[in-house]
Amino acid sequence: MDAHLISEPIKPVVSSMRPSWIARGEPDMPREFSWRGQVYTVADVLDRWKETGPCTSGSDEQYVRKHWFRVRTTDGTEMSIYFERHAASRRERTRRWWLFSLTEKET
Repeated sequence: MDAHLISEPIKPVVSSMRPSWIARGEPDMPREFSWRGQVYTVADVLDRWKETGPCTSGSDEQYVRKHWFRVRTTDGTEMSIYFERHAASRRERTRRWWLFSLTEKET
């Protein structure tokens, strides 16, 4: 199985969000999202991690920049998705969830 780099925004299905994750300081990872007109349902979260970066004002503090998730969908596809804590620009402020890569199930 080969991983394919995608790097495109995905649109969470809002009704599938898990508000309880906010209490843990994590974004509401969608259980469903659409990409290229198709809705995907997350069956399993296989891994999760955080990407940090230095403070932009010059202090030694590290801040979480992205929340990453490796998931398997109900059709068997594995995907790496992430939530970007700060949008790259004002124009993209609603584009916080991204599909980074996918590995299709073996047939």
